[in-house]
Amino acid sequence: MADRVVLCIGTKKGLFVAEASKSRGRFSLRGPFGSGVAVYSALIDTRKSPRIFASSCNAWFGMKVLTSSDLGKKFKETKSAPAFPETDGRVLANIWSLEPGTDNQEIWAGVEPASLFRSEDGGNSWEMIAGISNHKHSKDWQPGAGGLCLHTIVRDGERIHLGISTGGHYLSEDGGQTFNAANDGVGAGFDPNPYPEFGQCVHKIARHPDAPGRLYMQNHGGWPERPGIGVLRSDDYGHTWQSIADGLPSDFGFPIVVHPHDPNTIYVVPLEPMTRTCPEGKPAVWRSTSGGKKWKKLSKGLPKHDGYFTVLRDAMTTDTLADPAIYFGTTTGQVWMGHDSGDEWNCLFDSLPPINCVKVAVV
Repeated sequence: MADRVVLCIGTKKGLFVAEASKSRGRFSLRGPFGSGVAVYSALIDTRKSPRIFASSCNAWFGMKVLTSSDLGKKFKETKSAPAFPETDGRVLANIWSLEPGTDNQEIWAGVEPASLFRSEDGGNSWEMIAGISNHKHSKDWQPGAGGLCLHTIVRDGERIHLGISTGGHYLSEDGGQTFNAANDGVGAGFDPNPYPEFGQCVHKIARHPDAPGRLYMQNHGGWPERPGIGVLRSDDYGHTWQSIADGLPSDFGFPIVVHPHDPNTIYVVPLEPMTRTCPEGKPAVWRSTSGGKKWKKLSKGLPKHDGYFTVLRDAMTTDTLADPAIYFGTTTGQVWMGHDSGDEWNCLFDSLPPINCVKVAVV
């Protein structure tokens, strides 16, 4: 019976693991693992006995995938990490996403430069998925501020949604054999063409398993001359997108998260587009319980002023308990937990290294 909440916190200086009982009263912390090396992606795999996977990418000592079978007490390296063929010419710079596949041993990885890899043996060997990695558009993708990264993998049976910065949203409906750009309604504020076929700076995509046709997107918004392109929704499996940004203080941000028990409830963290920090130094998570029709500010317990941090694309998540909590990590090293679906917040840790990603599981 699941009785513990486990957090994986990927930071600029390695991976931390925090653990608490289901009451979430106090989290103990261990780590850092992969000490001194930035961790941009983590996965708590609960399909069988829980396993933790984390990227550990170092420009001098190479790319690694760390794994733990004891909930983060010890880690070891898998036998290999994703790598391009020697004749390819591209060199792996980072691993931005780790997601479970269909089989218990299958894992998918989104990497920089934007490409997709799959392992069928728990991360010990990897194959590149040519349908997107060698897509005819790939030579025209350009790096965003964080690099040319494939950061989001959303799987739904034979459908696979990918988020690429800066490439846009790509959809496969044949299990990853082929991919098509699916950006109808997704704007690009930096492009002379406001709605190009591809090349948008998608920041994150999320969905709920009970509403597979509906997806939510945090896109690169914050463009005064092209308002409302930052927070979007699709109701046709990602083929077309509509703005749901009305009512938010800014449509720029990075993460977007869906409530685990309600596909109509979503969370975003609006940021000032130029500084990429909380508007007026007053941090807040914004929640919609109507699929983006209306928004409510959630700030009880968060700093009332002088809070100029950033929440990155994979640094917000939610657990799956009956009364779920929301978690986010900041670039200033704080981990916040929002009780009662985000109604009230308290700081779990306030002095970690800058945080890239936060993942949670009930095990």
